[in-house]
Amino acid sequence: MTDPNAPQPADPNQQPNTHGQPSQTPPQQPEYGQQPQQPQYGQPQYGQQQPPQYGQQPPQQGQQPYGQQPPQYGQQPPHQGQQPYGQPQYAQAPGAQPLTPQDDKMWAMWSHFGGVLAILPSLIIYLVFKDRGPFVRQEAKEALNWQITFLIVSIAWGIIIGILSGIVVTSMIAGGSFAAIGGISALFSLLSWLPYILNLIFSIIGGVKVKGGQPYRYPVNFRFIK
Repeated sequence: MTDPNAPQPADPNQQPNTHGQPSQTPPQQPEYGQQPQQPQYGQPQYGQQQPPQYGQQPPQQGQQPYGQQPPQYGQQPPHQGQQPYGQPQYAQAPGAQPLTPQDDKMWAMWSHFGGVLAILPSLIIYLVFKDRGPFVRQEAKEALNWQITFLIVSIAWGIIIGILSGIVVTSMIAGGSFAAIGGISALFSLLSWLPYILNLIFSIIGGVKVKGGQPYRYPVNFRFIK
């Protein structure tokens, strides 16, 4: 019988270390056909995330990064490419930019001067520049109202001149005064130009006034456009 207290014989495969004690053998690789050793309980495997420690909350999907506040109740999150509040926006289109004081006065002047060509210039200037300058809107509206008034007066005056000339010429023919018919016809033709002559005078006066920076009001004007 062997003594249980006797030291066991050393393994010949173990090599003694520098202190004379046998060193532990390195872990051997599993042989072909054997399954590798499973990791101990609680240790993460390769490719898995380490579970959160005690007292830490796991990150949730869609959680706001640190330093950013979520949108409050009733507020919509900013869309991609949207301009943040308080930052300067992009410049407006060239057609929507307000006129400079010099251009504002210049187009207001041309709205009156254009009256020598009838209603079309003042109408175009009013439609194009009415929202780009207060002075041109005021003066172009005044000039356009005058042109509408002038158009109505011209039509009415032409009708009156035609009726009067017809009556006079008919009476002269009936009375046998053929020599005076030519003079009466020339007189009525001259009177028919009276509205245009007044329009020419008032349009030039209005343009000169506005060029000096003063507003102009026509003596007689039916202001259809308020």
